[in-house]
This record gives sequence, C-alpha cells and structure tokens, in this order.
Amino acid sequence: RFEKVNIADGPALAAVFRTHSPDAVIHLAAESHVDRSIDDAGDFIATNVVGSYNLLEVARKHMETSGKKDFRFLHVSTDEVYGSLERDEYFTEDSPYRPNSPYSASKAAADHLARAWHQTHRLPVLITISSNNYGPRQYPEKLIPLCIAKALAGEALPIYGDGQNVRDWIFVEDHCRALRLVLAKGAIGETYLISGQSVRSNLDLVRVLCALLDEMQPRSDGASYADQITFVPDRPGHDRRYALDDRKLRESLIWEPRETLDKGLRKTVQWYIDNQDWVGRVQDGSYRGERLGLAI
Repeated sequence: RFEKVNIADGPALAAVFRTHSPDAVIHLAAESHVDRSIDDAGDFIATNVVGSYNLLEVARKHMETSGKKDFRFLHVSTDEVYGSLERDEYFTEDSPYRPNSPYSASKAAADHLARAWHQTHRLPVLITISSNNYGPRQYPEKLIPLCIAKALAGEALPIYGDGQNVRDWIFVEDHCRALRLVLAKGAIGETYLISGQSVRSNLDLVRVLCALLDEMQPRSDGASYADQITFVPDRPGHDRRYALDDRKLRESLIWEPRETLDKGLRKTVQWYIDNQDWVGRVQDGSYRGERLGLAI
C-alpha cells in the first residue's frame, strides 16, 4: 500500500505505523542533490536529519508496543559521508566520516542518529552505504539522466571542472537486491558498503553516454553528441574521488552485482529515449535542468 507522508511530520508517520504495523523499515527517504543543498540546506536538514529522527523514534515506539522481536530498521546512506579519496584508494566500513557538502553532512548526521538509536535504545538497526545509483526513472537533476535529456534536446552537456572527479556506479536494481539481502540476513548493528565496482571519471562516463546515443539515437546532422560536452566552473567543495570496498557484503552475505556498467548504461539510455515524455512531465515543475549550487 502506498502512503504519501512527509517524514518530517512525526504524527503522520506514527499514524502510518499504527495502520500497517510494519515488520521492518527500509529508510530511503532523503533530499539528495548536492547542488541544491549548496543553494539552500534547510530542506536537507528538515528531511535528512529531523525526518530520520522522527522515523527512528516512531520505529522505536512501534517495536516496544507491537512486541515484534524480529523487527528491523535498515538505514540507507551514501558514500559521500566519507568525503574525498586520493587516487586508487577505497572507502571501507571503518573509514572516518568527513562530509564536505551540506547534503553529505545531513546524511552523516542521520547515520549517527541511527547508530545512537541502536546503541542507546537497542533499536535493531542496520546501515548500508552505497555508491552512485543510476537507471530508469532517475530524476533528471542527476548526472546521467541530465546529460541524456540535454543531449537529446541539443543542449550543452555540462562537465564540472576538468571532468576527472571519479565516482563508483551501481545499477539501481542491483542496489535494491543488496538492500533486500542486508535486511533479511545482515547482522544487527553492522554497516555494509554496496558497490557496483564500476569506477569512472565523470568525463569518461559522459563520453560513454554520448557514444551510446550516437548509436541508438543518432543526431540528424551526423555529428557526435560528444561535441555538446562543455566544461563549466567546478562545484564548491567538489569531492575528487569516491570508491567503495564492498568485500564485507560480498563475502559475508554472498552478494555481487548482476549488471555491468556498460549493459546498465545501455538499458538506461534506451529507457530515456523511449520515455522522453516522462522527462518532460517531470521537468514541467520548478526544475528545468538549470545549473544549481554555485554558492553565489
């Protein structure tokens, strides 16, 4: 059943729990666009920090009153809480938290709350930290859908700085499979990193997208979509590299991604080609693909 509820609204959350008496929570609700957090962090604090507190509190009270001894709370986080890596390094579950943007700071705060509710209130919490998700239906403020939409519209493809910022990518369905596995079999109180083991620079990734579009939806003038790549001033505080060492998840819970980056990107590009009307409907709101997060 679908319930549209703002997690910043504690009483509304409590009503949902009373109605449905859940056996588990997978907490994915978050404001997640770094550029918007630079422009105005207020919504990120309200949702990611206060909202997470509300959800933890409602879950704690629910577990106490429902008597569900097998109840679980899976808190889903991001590799951005760790800050930036040097070349060829990887984050592990023991890496220190060093968030560098308002978004990552709000997610780090939520992670700490989740750990505190486990330690203090014995709420059965698990935490996952994933690399960048991609796939169909992703909101077009994110890099991959934004570049696909702009390429098909004949617009410039903005690459921040020199384009050598490195990200670790995971296909959304692989991430969902990992979440289901951690919820079912993960050890209470533990953190698990989830990676697609697909590390690429932003520039290389956009070039792959352009090559796929050249093949699947060629430009009418015969030129390459790569001609639309444009370098723009870097984002303030832009982390240089993210990459995750997910051996704990792979070895302890026997998991691996099914989708390679090449196949996942091909599926994603085809979906956006086939669903350009969906992108148009999404962009009919306040966001039109403009540059955000200039901190001016």
